[in-house]
Amino acid sequence: MTLNLTAIASLTAIVLVAVISAVIGSIGHRTRLTSDFLVASRSVPSRLNAGAISGEYLSAASFLGIAGLILVDGADALWYPVGYCAGYLALLLFVAAPLRRSGAYTVPDFADARLASPGLRKVCTAFVLVIGWLYLLPQLQGAGLTLGIVTGLPQWIGSAGAGVIVLATVALGGMRSVTFVQAFQFWLKLTAIAIPVVIGLVLLLGSGHGFDRPEPPAFRDQTSVSVETPVVLQVQLAVDVVARGTVDGNPVDGPLRWAAGSEHSIAPDTDLQFRTGDPVPTTKGAPADDESWLRPLSGSDPHQLLATYSLIIATFLGTMGLPHVLGRFYTNSDGRAARRSAVVVLAMLGGFYLLVTLMGVLSRFYTPQLLVSGNDAAVLLLPTALLGSGVAGAVVGGIVAAGAWAAFLSTASGLMVSLASVVVTDVMPRRARGRSLTGFPLATILAGVPPVAVALAPTGLNFAEAVALVFAVAASTFCPLLVLGIWWRGLTAAGAIAGVLAGGVTSALAVVVSLVTRSENGWSVLLYRPAIISVPLAFLAMVLVSLATRASRPVDAGQLLLRLHAPERLGLSRDRLDDRV
Repeated sequence: MTLNLTAIASLTAIVLVAVISAVIGSIGHRTRLTSDFLVASRSVPSRLNAGAISGEYLSAASFLGIAGLILVDGADALWYPVGYCAGYLALLLFVAAPLRRSGAYTVPDFADARLASPGLRKVCTAFVLVIGWLYLLPQLQGAGLTLGIVTGLPQWIGSAGAGVIVLATVALGGMRSVTFVQAFQFWLKLTAIAIPVVIGLVLLLGSGHGFDRPEPPAFRDQTSVSVETPVVLQVQLAVDVVARGTVDGNPVDGPLRWAAGSEHSIAPDTDLQFRTGDPVPTTKGAPADDESWLRPLSGSDPHQLLATYSLIIATFLGTMGLPHVLGRFYTNSDGRAARRSAVVVLAMLGGFYLLVTLMGVLSRFYTPQLLVSGNDAAVLLLPTALLGSGVAGAVVGGIVAAGAWAAFLSTASGLMVSLASVVVTDVMPRRARGRSLTGFPLATILAGVPPVAVALAPTGLNFAEAVALVFAVAASTFCPLLVLGIWWRGLTAAGAIAGVLAGGVTSALAVVVSLVTRSENGWSVLLYRPAIISVPLAFLAMVLVSLATRASRPVDAGQLLLRLHAPERLGLSRDRLDDRV
């Protein structure tokens, strides 16, 4: 296989990111104690922690998926960046400081400290693993997609390589080394997005192109599109296409005329060729022209508003339930520092999501072929669409590829720390843990190998959609537990278990069915957007069962809540003992 200039530059940039991340991660090799591995000795400064949180949070869904959704869905997709960013506002207001004052290492730790229930701790442990594994899959598959697009190598090589790098970084240094790596990777991601956005805006404004026309985008050059997954295309204006493969269930190998207003089913492994200036067909249900692309709720799905409300609930509340995000606030020195970190994170995320949204707008004009073949590659293909395949396009493309890999590695590292922390404290027998030098690396391998193995097989979902499903599970489990556990002393262990199971089983079952069926027609949209049912169900079950079992409420609930909410200067907060495991 011969690599072109762009592929060589991108592959070089990806390797450099991996090497630099490994070098920075080596800082953590001197860790010895449980708190070193799990919470970086609770000594991470607010600004450094904010950079690490932002680097960890901006995943494949943020770097690749959101721009692709903006490209296809326009205004309707803005709820993704708004929800992902606003989720931190809810976290700041309701959870960040009290959670840090709890002195816990993990979410099961907090549940145990609040309600002293071994059963609840086991349930929380199970859902930490479920959420972490589901979230890891799109990160590792995103690494494979990036490597495949920019170099032509098989995607499984990228997924496996990212998995090995993450496992090694976390196993050797734990939270301490991951903190420095993630802070570096945030600024790399921000730079990788900002450069093509600035270049693209300059070129677009100079072209005089507008997005308020009642017509679909047009192919800028003669374009060949390879369809890899089944898709139904809608045609607003008549178009001539040369097809080789299966169209509408029939084998074809030659020119076709698609009439205005028609729909056509395209099977995998079908090649479509379009001429310069031809109108671009769009996937069924997506806005067909630029004018409707700018209007909210312009799609043809009658349940679109319901899906939007459910997405808002999942993204606004899901951040509070993500174990790897919550684990970051355990590393602050106190509750006040945790709040400061959350405020800085809001500013960092806001700037990044603004740039990614602009990237999606630029992709609508410069890479319209992705409306047919798949939208997750928009960020990766935009540099060469802007600057060509010469040196300038190759350099900018390499920077973007490096940023994409930084996104996957940083989020996957945080997830791996979260999973390993739970495995070492709640899954492994105490006699098998040994000292931290052996126990935590072993836990990392046990936690990380299953999702790395599964990631080698594609799921068929785009990254933003896949992560939105994980947010729904998180919003349906740990969000109710944390909100009620922190703010309502009437919560009981039985109520917490009932709520976590009701919301978790409902949302997780929807995720599994959606991955298998991959249908979004009619009411099946709730399989992709289960939060509007599962989140209220979890809160309701938690409250009702707690009221029914009020006699079992912890007698020291009032004292526990006072410790969660009292300022540190009163001396009521305390951390777990820094023991060896």
